[in-house]
Amino acid sequence: MAAVAAGWTPSGTKTWARCPSRRAIRATARPWLPSVAVTTRHWALTLCRSTGFEPDVRFESTDLLLHLRLVEQGHAAALLPDLVWDGRPATVPLQQLPHGGQARRLFTAIRRGRGRHLAIQACRRALREAVGASGPPGAR
Repeated sequence: MAAVAAGWTPSGTKTWARCPSRRAIRATARPWLPSVAVTTRHWALTLCRSTGFEPDVRFESTDLLLHLRLVEQGHAAALLPDLVWDGRPATVPLQQLPHGGQARRLFTAIRRGRGRHLAIQACRRALREAVGASGPPGAR
């Protein structure tokens, strides 16, 4: 059973390998557990279809830990963000996704005049460093 992680591997490697369609198609024997969020779900379904299969969606949940447990127990395949590992080693085999068109844009919004506040600057700096440390090539 292979879980497909959305984004980067828990080790933070920046290598981007093509997602072999054969592996993805083998995963179709398992029910799929997509995100409930409309935009994320659309992205995941489009990604699956672009690799040559229609996912068999049998479960829906907004709880990422439930997603992880279903994958760990072999009940489903899922696209899992790195957040589920919380700095721990992955508990299931991971398959890298193909690079291209898989990016998120994160905005921070603050009240007028608060841009120089030390906490705001520290938060934004931490976000920039996190993207620089593990993000896709060209992310800022």
